Amino acid sequence: MRNVRPFILLAILALLAAACGNGGDNGGQAGGDGTDAEDALGDVDLTGVDVDVAAVWSGSEQEAFRAVLDAFEEQTGASVTYTSTGDDIAAALGPRISGGSPPDVAVLPQPGLLRDYAEQGVLQPIEEVAGEAVDANYDPIWRELGTVDDELYGVWFKASNKSLVWYNVGVFEDAGVTPPENFEDFLSSAQTLTDFGVPAISVGGADAWTLTDWFENVYLRVAGPEKYDQLAEHEIPWTDESVKESLRVLADVFDPDLLAGGTQAALQNDFNTSITRVFTDPPEGGMVSGSDAVAGTITADTDAQLGTDADVFDFPEIEGSGPAVVGGGDVAVLMRDSEGGRALVEFLATPAAAEAWASQGGFVSPNQNLDTEVYPDEISRTIGTAVLEAGENFRFDLSDLQPSEFGGTSGRGLFKLFQDFLSDPSDVDGITQQLEDAAATAFE
Repeated sequence: MRNVRPFILLAILALLAAACGNGGDNGGQAGGDGTDAEDALGDVDLTGVDVDVAAVWSGSEQEAFRAVLDAFEEQTGASVTYTSTGDDIAAALGPRISGGSPPDVAVLPQPGLLRDYAEQGVLQPIEEVAGEAVDANYDPIWRELGTVDDELYGVWFKASNKSLVWYNVGVFEDAGVTPPENFEDFLSSAQTLTDFGVPAISVGGADAWTLTDWFENVYLRVAGPEKYDQLAEHEIPWTDESVKESLRVLADVFDPDLLAGGTQAALQNDFNTSITRVFTDPPEGGMVSGSDAVAGTITADTDAQLGTDADVFDFPEIEGSGPAVVGGGDVAVLMRDSEGGRALVEFLATPAAAEAWASQGGFVSPNQNLDTEVYPDEISRTIGTAVLEAGENFRFDLSDLQPSEFGGTSGRGLFKLFQDFLSDPSDVDGITQQLEDAAATAFE
């Protein structure tokens, strides 16, 4: 989890389906008016120009992003230097900003950091740089999320999808279960799996952020996006009936009989263990909720093959809520008003930039004009398409938007109280009052 101060994130506009967005009716394919890299950048010649870029990515993600930068260099002739800051990008950028030598472009993993930097005056507005490309290639939500005080500052290059359920294909087939269409079917399938002999749901409650993710996905579908926004800003209390209703739904998920290893194991499992339990041999659970990053854990830590032994479905809708995604993202910002930096920010708003990483896997693009066929497998296409189709129901992780003592501190606030709820899901009134007391203190 990332600790960021709260801000009024979500005056969210309707996120249209990809075929109906501002990019024209090109069916989500690269191309269209002004959407590919050559159209966006024209005949820009940056030979001899150095561009300095900083982001959190390291290892395989750094290599993948390097392919994006290589494509930019090939087209423009620029030379790009990349620095991995590690997870705490604010700490790495702070001395450079105060010393007057920030990178030309930074890619920030925190929406709160975008707002903080914009309010501090350390970012360059990018309306004239990339506004047209953003409107051509993104649904309106992403312009909203890159805007502070009516000024566009960011291009959302990478997204994440935390509204997924990963499942053991063999267990589902042997139990006669198929991916559910709605939450009622989800609970019915969970009972069928458990009766078959494999506890249905693996939960990594030792990493308490997994429990807040469960709540956020349920709450977005039960209460809707407007209430979600209000709760994120503490404009409604945690004792609101919408919270109680969502916790009653979640209590059905946290039924000890459905949990792999029971309640105590769910409280003791870290997130990686909750994944490997599902894909070990013999399996100890049927499915686990998690983000697109789960694919990497399956590949690295189990013998399961993605698409064969392990597959994924969207977190199911609840009582006709429709598709919804709780997620996050990485936003490119211009920190120096340089020719090379401006061109790179514009390039990152194009389908060509997204394709350079998407084709390698491990990447979700919010760019509606990326041809989803470039994703290397059906699982990646499912994950990426869900982000585009979430409509007005895309929301950033709620706990990331809270004061850190409430939303991001181990043993306190949301983390502790959702562990308490997992331990005893029966006392909904009591836990909501404790949540409200902790939130009220944090928001003072």
